[in-house]
Amino acid sequence: MGVRGTSAGGRVVSLDTLVRMKRDLQSAPRPRTPLRLPIPDGMTAPLGCDAVAVPARFGPRVLPRLPRVGCVYADEGHWWWLVPADSDYALEWPAPSHYATGAVLLDAPRVPPLMHRPADTLPYTPPIPLYLALCQVTGTIPTWSRPISA
Repeated sequence: MGVRGTSAGGRVVSLDTLVRMKRDLQSAPRPRTPLRLPIPDGMTAPLGCDAVAVPARFGPRVLPRLPRVGCVYADEGHWWWLVPADSDYALEWPAPSHYATGAVLLDAPRVPPLMHRPADTLPYTPPIPLYLALCQVTGTIPTWSRPISA
């Protein structure tokens, strides 16, 4: 037996349909709440905080190329470097790196463990040396070295 809608063009929906729709909504995967890389206790981020992620295979090749290493979070799939906010201004970070505004991790099941913490109170890896190191390991020409097309 169906339930009639109003005379204004309502649709007949059976009770079985309503129950099935409710079950479908309850069993549908819910989107994950985005996670944020934390600033470790005792550290400050006066310039805000973003992150640059790269596949884990590049991490060990990038580290020795950096003059200073800030906080680095790592798991089996990715490494994340904390950088000052807006470090993507006028930079195209080389693929396959990913720039995460606000150090927000999309599609991460959990916050990865902190792999490296600097001795001082600033969590940042300098963005320009990080950018150049990533360009080196990915074989990408830095944006300011590319020819200008007319």
